[in-house]
Amino acid sequence: MTRWLEYGEPLLKLGRHVPFGCQRMLIEKLAARLFAEPLAQGTFAVLRGHWLRLQVSDLGLAWCITCDGRRLRVAARRDVDVTIRGNWREFLLLASRQEDPDTLFFRRRLVIEGDTELGLAVKNLLDALDPEQMPPMVWRVVTGLGEAASTQGRTGTV
Repeated sequence: MTRWLEYGEPLLKLGRHVPFGCQRMLIEKLAARLFAEPLAQGTFAVLRGHWLRLQVSDLGLAWCITCDGRRLRVAARRDVDVTIRGNWREFLLLASRQEDPDTLFFRRRLVIEGDTELGLAVKNLLDALDPEQMPPMVWRVVTGLGEAASTQGRTGTV
């Protein structure tokens, strides 16, 4: 997995050159599959009527996200209520549960700007998602990459 990180990072940086329409389609389709059960249960209702910007600073990527009740919708630009900003490795550590979300935010490796209450609600929502609801293969890849990123962070290697 360490090699995936090593060779994947330059590819991730090319993501900013992918047309936004392709990014939106990919993110919306992946979210629909990965979060089908939580969406059906109304878990993302906290975003209904609100826009969140996820900003991956080191990749120059950002997406505005809301929930229309049935699915997550993605836009390039919106007036957002809250922004969660950080580098891609921090988001990977968050997604893979290799780092405690509170630690990432307390150390300002991930930053909430705007409606802090909404940002904390989204952080808690993401933290409460059950990885068992993800396809097992996807969860194995995410945790493997997260473990590799965590190990690299501790040893200082990239």
